[in-house]
Amino acid sequence: MAQAIWMPKLGMTMEKGTILQWFKEAGDPVEEGEPILEVMTDKINIEVEAYTSGTLLRILHGPDEEVAVNEVIGYIGEEGEVVPEGRPSKQDELELESSVSKLRQNSSALPRKEGFSGAKGASVTTPKSTVAVPEAPLSGLETIRATPSARRTARKLGVFLHEVTGSGRKGRIHREDVEVYATRKSMDKPSLSREISQKSQGEIIPYRGMRETVGRRMAESAFSAPHVTLFTDVDMGAAIETRQQLLEVVEQQTGYRLSHTELILKACAFALKQHPEVNASLQGKEILRHSHIHLGLAVAVEEGLLVPVIRDANRKGLAQLTQECKELAQAAREKTLTPDQLSGSTFTISNLGMYEVDGFTPIINQPESAILGVGRIKEKPVGVDGEIKLRPIATFSLSFDHRVLDGAPAARFLQTVKQTLEQPEILLV
Repeated sequence: MAQAIWMPKLGMTMEKGTILQWFKEAGDPVEEGEPILEVMTDKINIEVEAYTSGTLLRILHGPDEEVAVNEVIGYIGEEGEVVPEGRPSKQDELELESSVSKLRQNSSALPRKEGFSGAKGASVTTPKSTVAVPEAPLSGLETIRATPSARRTARKLGVFLHEVTGSGRKGRIHREDVEVYATRKSMDKPSLSREISQKSQGEIIPYRGMRETVGRRMAESAFSAPHVTLFTDVDMGAAIETRQQLLEVVEQQTGYRLSHTELILKACAFALKQHPEVNASLQGKEILRHSHIHLGLAVAVEEGLLVPVIRDANRKGLAQLTQECKELAQAAREKTLTPDQLSGSTFTISNLGMYEVDGFTPIINQPESAILGVGRIKEKPVGVDGEIKLRPIATFSLSFDHRVLDGAPAARFLQTVKQTLEQPEILLV
């Protein structure tokens, strides 16, 4: 019996994935454990493996198509075996829901394989095993017969489903039906956006994948959380001296060079322990003060921005922080971060000093309540003991969610970070 390949759910927040490429074509043989396609999740690319051997009988979704998690994207079975022409029927979906419920009752853990780039997971669901299990029940029968992807596409394109003629069994509407209807309707009156793009001489880049995710999350944060940003100048002289003293020691232990970033991470972890109100998240009508301090470190990559997480940062020394920071940054650039390494942060640091940026107003990485922006270290004239001296100064900017905390506690946290970096010996007390 042909077995369905489902779009896997590879992260708590993943709702859909984009198929980048199929490594196999319909009719090709497939071996268990062999990568068969590459999927782009919210922020990383993942190779999806086959968990059964056979022949790739049919591909239902091609490259660049966005597919909801747990939706069928293809079939594997015996050569010559007959499989459905289109998407699964409502009866198929209800049977899937029933089988998933049974699997949840009989199994407390899902199988997981490793060995390929990124977070690995099987996307082939069989009567004996599954990887992509829906987190919520599938919807029941409705007046208008349409697939979930057709409904999503209709909402996206502004199409009323009752105006669309379905090509599926008993007139069921598929996504292609909605797209064809929308295309025909738009041809009657060219849209302004189409006219502009036709006249444009520039490059058009699809707004999807990581860029779309970063944009969506930043917009949600900026328009839902009332941001307030505090600025302070930090004299980095003592921190620079401490780094020089520990540089060789840390490099001998880890093979990596200690940077100012790790010192700032250490200072933030120390300050968050002293000010737990900043290490918090707004969850509905409650504010959760996290018991762990997991620091997110913003890393710029070619496609956009990634925020790998350093867990329990307050319990780690500078050598361990240096090693983890360097390895996570390298994994980000090589696109080998797993979903677990990109989730769970309680506070984020964004350092743009290497780009000669003096200061900026960072946007909170929700569901966190604050984020620290770090500018470059630059010699500035300051008053010291009645004299004007040049000191290495960096501008720190703390953006915080005013729903979660007020200006005074946020300022006290920033003050503790400043004092810790200006007097690193505080960490020894």
